[in-house]
Amino acid sequence: MFSDNHSEFNSPSTPARLPSLLALRCFEAAARLEHFSQAAAELHLTHGAVSRAVRLLEDDLGVALFERRSRRVHLTDAGRTLARAVSDGLGQIRHAVATLRASARQQRRWVLSCEPTLLMRWLIPRWPQFQALHPDINVHLVAGGGPFSFAGGIDLAIRRDDFPWPEGYHAEPLFAEAVGPVCRPDKVADWFSTKKAGTELKAGAPRLHTRTRPGAWREWALAAGQPLPDAPGQTFEHFYFSLQAAVAGLGVAIGPWHLVRDDLDSGVLAAPLGFTPDGSHYCLLTPQALQPGSLQADLLAWLRASA
Repeated sequence: MFSDNHSEFNSPSTPARLPSLLALRCFEAAARLEHFSQAAAELHLTHGAVSRAVRLLEDDLGVALFERRSRRVHLTDAGRTLARAVSDGLGQIRHAVATLRASARQQRRWVLSCEPTLLMRWLIPRWPQFQALHPDINVHLVAGGGPFSFAGGIDLAIRRDDFPWPEGYHAEPLFAEAVGPVCRPDKVADWFSTKKAGTELKAGAPRLHTRTRPGAWREWALAAGQPLPDAPGQTFEHFYFSLQAAVAGLGVAIGPWHLVRDDLDSGVLAAPLGFTPDGSHYCLLTPQALQPGSLQADLLAWLRASA
């Protein structure tokens, strides 16, 4: 039964009283589609619920709104008059709601925290594409790595799953990490050798390290099944410094594919041994599960498409 406390089918009739909004929505869908079952599917109701709503609306108004012929229905003159008015009214409501929602999304600034090297070398170069697709969304990008709290002013975060998430955080996988040695193309012949068994890193090739991933070389060698002889090298404070040092020709760095793909495409870096999955993943973290049509859902879809 369709009921509310303010405007019911069985409440005393007055000229100013409007029928139930649900009944009008059922009528509008049935009038537009000329089919009760299709209207029911669109509104996620049963055929019987829509049919009853329309019948009660006709009883309330005292006029027939449809001529029922076989499986389809056709509007009467009274039905066409009401259909035009209801369609215009609901259209204005939808427009007002969309305007308010867009205004609310534009006024609020969302903070997205992303690991620094991923932010610098992958996300920022692609961010204009997201802004062009979603000009009404105001997202502030900040660099941050490792553990964090949503209570600290962060709304969303992109992290590699190399530490445990706090209980209750919602994680959506973005892409798997794949890593490999990278260097300047003109240094490949100096630092790599090609044998019958394949290409190998030469024992004397200078290796570049980073304090933020101190085990990167060891983890790559284990995942790729490659030998890792002792070699000279330098250690940098951040991952992006080691990658920039590789671009400068100072040595060979371990480069995640997503972080060096643009340099590979432009010919600034080469990856003689290719890339090997290391078992880790990047994820989009949110305080709760994503709702369809939300900023988080839009962002997740774009991030996955861009990966």
